[in-house]
Amino acid sequence: MSTGKNEFKQWIGRTETACDDLTIAPILAMAAMLDKNNMVYGKGDQLPPLWHWLFFLNPAKQSNLAKDGHPERGDFLPPIPLPRRMWAGSRFDFHQPLCIGEKVSRQSTIKSITFKEGRSGNLAFVCVRHEISGELGLSISEEHDIVYRCHIPADSPPSLPSPAPTNCDFSKNVDPDPVLLFRYSALTFNGHRIHYDRDYVTQEEGYPGLIVHGPLLATLMIELFGDQYSDKQLTKFEFTAMNPVFDLDPFQVCGLDANKDNIAKLWVKDHTGSLCMKGSATISQQ
Repeated sequence: MSTGKNEFKQWIGRTETACDDLTIAPILAMAAMLDKNNMVYGKGDQLPPLWHWLFFLNPAKQSNLAKDGHPERGDFLPPIPLPRRMWAGSRFDFHQPLCIGEKVSRQSTIKSITFKEGRSGNLAFVCVRHEISGELGLSISEEHDIVYRCHIPADSPPSLPSPAPTNCDFSKNVDPDPVLLFRYSALTFNGHRIHYDRDYVTQEEGYPGLIVHGPLLATLMIELFGDQYSDKQLTKFEFTAMNPVFDLDPFQVCGLDANKDNIAKLWVKDHTGSLCMKGSATISQQ
C-alpha cells in the first residue's frame, strides 16, 4: 500500500456521537418498500429490528462526495487508499426495544483496523462499534465491519463461491429490480453508485450489474425470520457478506428453524445456488 499501515493506528479509539428522533415518515416508507402487510405504525410502537439504519444518516455536502458517491474519508473513518468499500458484516446485541417517537443517540468508536493480503490484492478491515441508546438507556450494541479493497484486474479469474445449503425450513424469493435498490438507497441516504449507476458499476468497478445493498439483504433475512417467530424477542443477530448479489436475477432468502440453543441459521443464495450472505438470529428463551 502506498500509505504506511502504522499511521492508521491513531484512528483506533476515535469516537463520534449523533442524535436523532425516530420519526414516523421513514418507517412508513420502509414498510411500503418491504411490502409489509401491516402499514399501521404509531408513536410508542416498537421499531422493527435493523430499521435503526433509517436514522443517524450522514448528510454529507455534495461537494464532499468521492467519485464512488460515498463521503470523502478522513473525517471519522480513516483515509485508507483503497478504492472499493463494502459492508462486510455486522454483529448485534438487542438489549431493549427502541420505540417510535423516541429521541435516540449513537456513539460510534473505531474498534480496530486490520490489513491483509488477499488473493485479489490488499485488503483493509475497519470495525466500528455503535452503541445506540433510547430514552430508557442502551438499546442496541452493533459492530460494523467495513472492507476496503483494490480494483480487481479485468483478466483476473473469477472467485469460486461456496454452495448454499440445499435444505431450509422457510424461504422467500426476491426479485431485486433497480427501483427496489433506488428506494433503499434513498431511505438510507446512501449515495454509493454501485447500487444505482449501472455505467459506473460495470465500467468503473467491473461488476456485471447493480449490487444489492448488504444491509438490505440482512434486513430481508431478519424480516423473514421475524415472520416465523413473531411472538419471540430477538436478542442477537449477525451476518457476513460472502458474495455480491446483482439485480440481474432473482435470489432467495432462506432459514432453518431455531435449534435447542434458540439460534436460527439464515442465508441468502443467488440464482446459481451460491452462498451470498450467511447469518444467525438468537431469540429469548421466554
